[in-house]
This record gives sequence, structure tokens and C-alpha cells, in this order.
Amino acid sequence: MGPFLLVPGGSAPASGDTLASLWRTHMSHAKSGDTVKIHYTGTLDDGSQFDSSSGRDPLEFEVGSGQVIPGFDKAVEGMAVGDSKSVRIEAEDAYGQRHDQLVQEVDRSLLPEDLDPKAGMALQSNSPDGQVMQFMVTAVNEETVTVDANHPLAGQALSFDIELVDIK
Repeated sequence: MGPFLLVPGGSAPASGDTLASLWRTHMSHAKSGDTVKIHYTGTLDDGSQFDSSSGRDPLEFEVGSGQVIPGFDKAVEGMAVGDSKSVRIEAEDAYGQRHDQLVQEVDRSLLPEDLDPKAGMALQSNSPDGQVMQFMVTAVNEETVTVDANHPLAGQALSFDIELVDIK
């Protein structure tokens, strides 16, 4: 069915068609390179919510640009404005698997003197090449601090309820 115009004396859409369904047929669908706005809620397999755009502006990103996890990009591709879906993204297409080598014990003497590390504390450090690295303190004792550079959601499947709000 091609584009249509409503003109005086024109015929009504075929039986069972609605103006909304005809409009959706001609709407664009999100593709790589499009800037989209979406509302989302992310949950873990145990049902706990780890993130949501509820009460905030929609998340805006360019599809296929790497601004979001790969599985999220793939889930949004092909959606039209107003579409909603639920998807489960395996760890490989989310934040990857956990890597034991990213967990290290650091001698407390290497930390700034004014730092009082506690389990759960987030820390940053600059790598030799100038990249900022994020760590989570996982354990503290008199001599050492254990830090984990894995993303907190690494190794986990993530489920999202997604609604596409806009395509630019």
C-alpha cells in the first residue's frame, strides 16, 4: 500500500484498517545512524530493578554508535515510535563476563593517606596511558584493599522493557 491522502469525497480505509495502523505502516523504523529517544526499565533475573528512565527525560543515543551496550542497540533496531518491547540481553551482549584478573589486592601504602577505604566505595585511578579506570572496593584489612575493575553488572543477563519515544 502506498502513501495516501485524505481528500473530500475520498474512500474510507479498507475494512479492519484504522488510520493508526495505516500511519504505522508508513512510519520509519529505528536503524543504525538514527538518533532515538527511549524510556526503559532494566531488571536482573531475580526481578530487582537496576536502572530506569522513569521520572527522567528519555535516554537519547545514536543507534549503532556504541553509546549503549550491544544488545540494547540490537533491541531498538527496527522499532517504530510508540513501539514497546521486553528483551533479555545475555552477558556477552551487555557488560561481558566477569574477569578474575580485574580483581586485585593493593597495598594500602599505595593509596592516598587521607583515603579511608570501605567496602562498596567507588574509586578512580589513571592508567599509565592516561585512561581513567573505575574500581569498586570489595574488601579492606589492615595491610591491603581489594579492588574490582569489573563493571558491577558484568556476568549478568539483563532484561529491559523498552518504549521508543522518538526517532530523529
